[in-house]
Amino acid sequence: MSTGAGSIGAAEITRRLAEICGPSFARFAGAADEVAGRLARWVAVPGGPRAAAEVLRLAARHDLSVVPRGAGTKIDWGAVPARVDIMLDTGRLAGVGHQPAASSAASSAASPVVEVGAGTPLRAVQATLERAGRRLALDPPSPGATLGGVLAAAESGPLRHRYGTACEQLVGLRWLNADGELVSAGRSAAELSGATPPVGLDLGRLLCGSQGGLGVLVSATLRAQALPASQVWVSRPVWSPLEVHDLVRAVFAADLDPAAVELDLPATGSPPRPVAAPAAGATSGPPGRPMSAAEASARANHPAMAGRRPDPLPVRGSAGELTVLLEGGRSEVAERADRLLAVLGGAASVAPYAPAWWRRYPFAPGDTALRVEAPAKDLHAAVYALRDAAGTPLSVRGSAGVGVVHAALPGSFAVDRVAGILAAVRGVLLARRGRCVVVAAPSAVRREVDVWGEAAVIPRLREAKEHLDPHRRLAPGRLPGGL
Repeated sequence: MSTGAGSIGAAEITRRLAEICGPSFARFAGAADEVAGRLARWVAVPGGPRAAAEVLRLAARHDLSVVPRGAGTKIDWGAVPARVDIMLDTGRLAGVGHQPAASSAASSAASPVVEVGAGTPLRAVQATLERAGRRLALDPPSPGATLGGVLAAAESGPLRHRYGTACEQLVGLRWLNADGELVSAGRSAAELSGATPPVGLDLGRLLCGSQGGLGVLVSATLRAQALPASQVWVSRPVWSPLEVHDLVRAVFAADLDPAAVELDLPATGSPPRPVAAPAAGATSGPPGRPMSAAEASARANHPAMAGRRPDPLPVRGSAGELTVLLEGGRSEVAERADRLLAVLGGAASVAPYAPAWWRRYPFAPGDTALRVEAPAKDLHAAVYALRDAAGTPLSVRGSAGVGVVHAALPGSFAVDRVAGILAAVRGVLLARRGRCVVVAAPSAVRREVDVWGEAAVIPRLREAKEHLDPHRRLAPGRLPGGL
């Protein structure tokens, strides 16, 4: 039976966390230690999987909730957890191939698959692999994101078009369940020691997008790709979602094997947004009290705000842009680029570098950020529905080739207006097997709207939650359906 934290005191919990993690790696939470606006009570930074398991066992004994955190670049995404007792920072669950020696790491980098600690910054992984002429085919927009954070938030970038999401590229996965048991899944499971018997990777893939609600990711094994010899970006101005729809169809029909097909439609003529707007969910403090100046400053400088500054505002009537990335050998990329220029028309151009908006979200701090998913052939209908419901042009950006884009509703929109826009867009998407998810939002919006909408996966998530976290100690309330 749980004894509860109150029965032994907060100081004793802190002492025990320090015993597990080390004196410098356990503390009371501070102003910036929050999850979607909910402040944590403690922060623990375990030095490895065994220490992380001990943190989870301590939480189980005292009925404490645990929410994992990587670099914090997406800690404000998703639903507000019911409570956050211990924030488990995965920063020390890091490494490529879990090899301490540089030579061993290089050997791991040359392998067709690579095992990466969940707390490893993705850019560090790419730098290691690059020395062996390889890469992970992952390019999420969040600067500094860890691999575990990318998986937990189901974040993806332009390369999703050819290679799929990070979850789809998984070969193996290790995670800790709510009781601190190490679970392994997939191809690398037989090589791992100290784990429970391996389970199917399908169960492991449910952790993708679970925001820590099903387990604490320890490591992931993914396929490594050879670095392309050549990359070019072919761009063309676009003026409307329908024009984008027609051009994407033409690109597909030309059989050009693009690595990515990205869209940027700015909110032309929209009123300026403040550059130093508050963080999403930061217009007020935690439920029950106002935000202090220290909290406001901490949140404004939080890693979750990186990469979300608004781009320079376009002039009224300016065009958007459709950009196609081609990768491969130099001669064949040049040949495909020439063919693509003919497909896109005279206004198209080729560059050896990406446009400024590439791998950047269209939303800024304080906006209500949406992710719209639809079959690529129906994406234009979803964007028109979004703009019609809003009554104004909105910034839309993302992967037109796979039908996944992000959009920004200004933070000045009232809650009922946001709710009406969501209802209208979700109604259009329902008939097209699409969905609209609120990624991040001001606290008032997040409290009043359903951030997930219709989620067909809820029954399966409920089953997984009962299996992996029956007492609902892991990020309670973060999953669809309030799980």
